[in-house]
Amino acid sequence: MSIKFKAAVAASVAGLLTLTACGGGSEAASGTELNLVGFSVLEAVNKEATAAFEDTDAGKDVGFLPSYSASGDQSRAVEAGKAADLVHFSLEPDMKRVVEAGIVADDWNAGPTKGIASQSVVVFVVRTGNPENIQSWDDLIKPGVEIITPNPASSGSAKWNLLAAFGQAAGADQDEAAGKAYLQKLFGNAVALPESARDATTLFTSGTGDVLLSYENEAILAKQSGTDFDYVVPDTTLLIENPAAVTVEAPEAAQSFFDFLISEAGQAIYATYGFRPLVDVGTVEVEGANDPADPFPAPGTLLTIADAFGGWDDANSKYFDETEGIITKLLAESGQG
Repeated sequence: MSIKFKAAVAASVAGLLTLTACGGGSEAASGTELNLVGFSVLEAVNKEATAAFEDTDAGKDVGFLPSYSASGDQSRAVEAGKAADLVHFSLEPDMKRVVEAGIVADDWNAGPTKGIASQSVVVFVVRTGNPENIQSWDDLIKPGVEIITPNPASSGSAKWNLLAAFGQAAGADQDEAAGKAYLQKLFGNAVALPESARDATTLFTSGTGDVLLSYENEAILAKQSGTDFDYVVPDTTLLIENPAAVTVEAPEAAQSFFDFLISEAGQAIYATYGFRPLVDVGTVEVEGANDPADPFPAPGTLLTIADAFGGWDDANSKYFDETEGIITKLLAESGQG
């Protein structure tokens, strides 16, 4: 992180301190422990985000009991009774599960960011120097290229990855046959489907595979941690939007923390860990990015779930239904299910 950016973050936190002091948030939050349930790749950034929040008036005397794992597993655990005051999942269907269970309110996505607390894009993680010269989606399905992506049965990251692959192949005409044909070849080159995005990164860094489909922020974080690999932002990719919400029985401090996450101060912290900020956070220099001074280049074509797949309600049913989903069936036919 550059000195200039540290100063910007400090100023943002100071501004938030003033605002929350006026709102009297510290009294409501006094002596509170929050159960924070998130998907696996949030663990590192939230250590800093929660510490920064605790330094604000709204965060005074607030502690956190964090839990991180694959997004789908976390969602099912909360539905089954796992303690949660704020949930931060990889994708909307995992949020829908806890909304339908009455744990999160129906209007969870009515706020200024429509319930989204972090965002990224799908990228290719490759070996240092990119020895296979992986630049495009077509390069992933060349004979002999070994691919790792998480399993969509447990990982939200996997669903983003596979919809990105399907969407770029289907193209503007949304040619379903072309999307299916591409995924058949992709699964033919898959050598592993780990449970979560974090497990997939660990497997790749241990030496398995030529290409890892991943979040841009996960690639940047791994490089920040000293992992020696490169990553490629393909010309066509998919915008990853990660939803978060306060549960209906959560204390007031949980809403204060959510508000902090989507503020300039919170998003500035997330940006330094490779997440594309939801709001303008000013000048950012991100260690581990391909170009630290310009860490978030605009892809040639940025697909969205809403535009390319009709939203998550349609996409999750059509592509990932447990028995009839297009991608579920393709995965089973490949022997990788």
